[in-house]
Formats: sequence, C-alpha cells, structure tokens
Amino acid sequence: MVLAGGFAFILAWITGNLVGLLYHNYQPFHEMVEVNQLVFKDIDNSFPSDHTILFFAFCVAFWLFNKKNVIWLILALLVGISRIAVGVHYPFDIIVGAFIAIVFAIVMYYWVPNSQLVYKLLNVYERIENKILPPKKNNERSLDN
Repeated sequence: MVLAGGFAFILAWITGNLVGLLYHNYQPFHEMVEVNQLVFKDIDNSFPSDHTILFFAFCVAFWLFNKKNVIWLILALLVGISRIAVGVHYPFDIIVGAFIAIVFAIVMYYWVPNSQLVYKLLNVYERIENKILPPKKNNERSLDN
C-alpha cells in the first residue's frame, strides 16, 4: 500500500513537472488583485498543484487497498480545496494534479502487488534490515509479553 502510493507519487510528480513545461500560469495571488494570499508562496508556475499530486497519489492508493476507509478521499479533496482557498492555485491546477495522481495510483494499485521487481526490492530491504536490526531469538522476551 505504501509502496504503491510512493511509486504513484514519484511518477505523478515527474509527469506533473513535464505537463507544467507545456502550460504555465502564475498563482492567482500574483495575477489577480482581489485574491487574498493566506500562505507564503514564491511566484512560479502553479500548474499543476504539487500538493494535490502528493495527497491524491497517496490517499487514492491507500483508499484502493481499503475501500471502506473513505477518510483518505476526503483528506485529498480537502487539501485540493485548501490550495484554492489560500489563493495559491486555480481550480484547473487542482483538477489536473488530482487527475494525474489518480491515474498513477490506479496503475500502481494493479502493478505493485504483481511485480517481481517489488518483491526483489523488498527482499533486499529485509536483508539490510536484518543486518542492522537482527531478528529476536525465540528465547528472548520482549516488553510486549
């Protein structure tokens, strides 16, 4: 679940940066005098929203693995809406960021559990972890017992 979200975020972030090269607009607080900027943000390309990509990639991936827990979708929506409310993104920035992230979250939901590469990476990780933190022996008592 976490790996699917992480991979989805990385791929969506890269895609978002590439899409941002094709279309550029400044933040609403820079282009419209009536927008009240509520958080500090440097003036740069606001398209698409990196925060929205981050939250939608992880939250949608988490939700796909446990569809009963809709709090993840609500959290992602709230982050997207908050980016508009604080004056740093247009609705289109949020919609495109969410779309990119959702696509990659769905792809990773299907790819990660069936990927031999992921299993190989997890085996390497476990070997490294066991060298750093050796597993407990059966005769050792933990604080949990």
